[in-house]
Amino acid sequence: MDVIYTIWLRNIKRYLRSRSRIIGSLGMPLFFLVILGFGLNSVVTIPSISDNYVEFLVPGIVSMSVLFMSIFSGAQIIWDKQFGFLKETLVAPVTRIEIMLGQAFGGATTAMLQGTIILVLSLFIGLSIPEISGLLIAFGFMALIGVGFTSLGIAIASRMEDMNGFQLIMSFLIFPIFGLSGAMFPIESLPPMFRSLTLADPLTYGVEGIRFGLCGVSQIHPLTCLAVLLSFSTVMIFVGAFLFRKVKM
Repeated sequence: MDVIYTIWLRNIKRYLRSRSRIIGSLGMPLFFLVILGFGLNSVVTIPSISDNYVEFLVPGIVSMSVLFMSIFSGAQIIWDKQFGFLKETLVAPVTRIEIMLGQAFGGATTAMLQGTIILVLSLFIGLSIPEISGLLIAFGFMALIGVGFTSLGIAIASRMEDMNGFQLIMSFLIFPIFGLSGAMFPIESLPPMFRSLTLADPLTYGVEGIRFGLCGVSQIHPLTCLAVLLSFSTVMIFVGAFLFRKVKM
């Protein structure tokens, strides 16, 4: 546990000391939130879900912020390879599973912090203050999104050496995952083919879980969201751990 905590703390300190990283990561979520929120709030209503488009949009943008931050946390593995830190860690008398879990939990925590910043800013542009129980539910789903997609990023980074290649692959993955998650539109309005793709997207269940916590409504039963996202995160942890064990220096 000491190893996991130490690596987790290293990730948190690196995040808190990098103001440019924090501010830069807010750009795209805030752009979507402000432009789409203010631009469409007066003309878009979503029956049976929300009459306020901003409230419908916020859970999706929070999920996007957590997704972006967590999946790119895998880049830390490549940086550590290039600067020799990973080699020093791997030769220490600790297991690779502990190292991987420390990276995964650290990346998930920084992603949650980023999502929390978006959530707080959303209160100033139209989101109603949710109940404490709703916030806890939202934070729980944010944590599962963070752990699952950070583990996915670590799994991919474990098989790569080039940072530019990693970023291209992540960009190729992120936008379809986000675009098909139902973050900006109701699932029921989609054609059958796209609805099937949306339901196959693990982020969809994170978005709907956060939406249930913040707004009290969900297009998918929250227990189903919890089961699917928990299963996805567990599988990704095992896949990430398996591939990380094969890292060669």
